[in-house]
Amino acid sequence: MQNQQNHSFDGLGISPKMLEILYRMRFTVPTPIQYKAIPIAIEEKDLIGVAQTGTGKTLAFAVPIVQRLSQKKGRCLILVPTRELALQVDGEFRKIGSSFGVKTSVVIGGAPMNIQLNELRRNPRVIIATPGRLVDHINRRTAPLYDVDILVLDEADRMLDMGFLPDIERIVNVIPKKRQTMLFSATIPKEIIKIAASHMKLPIHIEVAPSGTAPERIVQELFIVKKDAKNTLLAKLLMQYKGSVLIFSRTKIGAKKITRYIKTIGHTVSEIHSDKSLGQRKEALAGFKTGRYRVLVATDIAARGIDVIGIELVINYDIPDDAENYVHRIGRTGRAGHEGRAISFATPEQSIGVRNIEKIIKTSLPVSGHPDFPKEHFINPSSKQAKGYHPGYKGKGKGFSRKNAYSGQKGKFSRDKYKPHFKGK
Repeated sequence: MQNQQNHSFDGLGISPKMLEILYRMRFTVPTPIQYKAIPIAIEEKDLIGVAQTGTGKTLAFAVPIVQRLSQKKGRCLILVPTRELALQVDGEFRKIGSSFGVKTSVVIGGAPMNIQLNELRRNPRVIIATPGRLVDHINRRTAPLYDVDILVLDEADRMLDMGFLPDIERIVNVIPKKRQTMLFSATIPKEIIKIAASHMKLPIHIEVAPSGTAPERIVQELFIVKKDAKNTLLAKLLMQYKGSVLIFSRTKIGAKKITRYIKTIGHTVSEIHSDKSLGQRKEALAGFKTGRYRVLVATDIAARGIDVIGIELVINYDIPDDAENYVHRIGRTGRAGHEGRAISFATPEQSIGVRNIEKIIKTSLPVSGHPDFPKEHFINPSSKQAKGYHPGYKGKGKGFSRKNAYSGQKGKFSRDKYKPHFKGK
């Protein structure tokens, strides 16, 4: 097979008109998921695609779907976990579908029902929906699903995490059984395997990165820091890194507090969480994209539609309750071939959470320190408080054996390993 850099959209079964649109949009080299998925989808085969966020998977199913709907009757239903992701997918479809006359409709919670009813009456060829709101329409008998012959489950793992499995089952049971089904996910938990076995026909499995691995072009760091010192460290990092910053909070209350603090230290910031209306979340995301807000603070549920190229830094102010969310979070940086950086704060009590993350990403997180930050705020790797904290710890008084974070001397931090992070000598 050719090397990836020599791949093009030619030879994937894409029509000349679609190729012209892609090249006009300056898409010339397919991403790995696009290169693998498009030919299979064009052949109308069932597909399971494992790919991280930011790998171009939306275009991987949008191109075959628009091409097919422009040639045949039928309809496509796309299920996504969040409102933001639904709007993002709709934007991609509009870019390539308008030239083919393929109309879309977005069916999401938080948007006026009467507007959605009017859109659905106009017979859209593509319905992009969150499961809960679509079930509302099914109950009202206002969703035209009788001729759906393409079903896409996008970010399926996240939909399951959010408890949408009963809604998905309800939806799948009312659409035609004779259809093409495509499932995309960053990870493949057992529940997804069950969905595939129950609702898909001999799906072809493609994977562009091992399930659960973090994107390659992201530098990851871990700071072991006391809870009451997080804000001080955050302020130092916002001074050190000058680009756009996405910060994750475990709770919406925490997100509000972080946002207030960032405002007090003079940075432009907005927030996205479930207490914000759809309009407020759109405004926050648009402002982050344009640079009106340098910092965006988000919770996991609200963050799945954040598709912004050029985010310099992702900060996990709180490590996630679900370790698999770590991969989704840090995947917001390092997108579209750019390099990125992800920094996580963990308190001494969160050893299990860190271990779980490392199991998911199949590597150890390098532990860092900050030269301008008082040493007492960090946990000394040779102290009793830190012993047993990390999987790299050998026990029996040996201290940490983390060669990539510490020198061979017990408890001594090796600056040489982290030259990019130190401004001083």
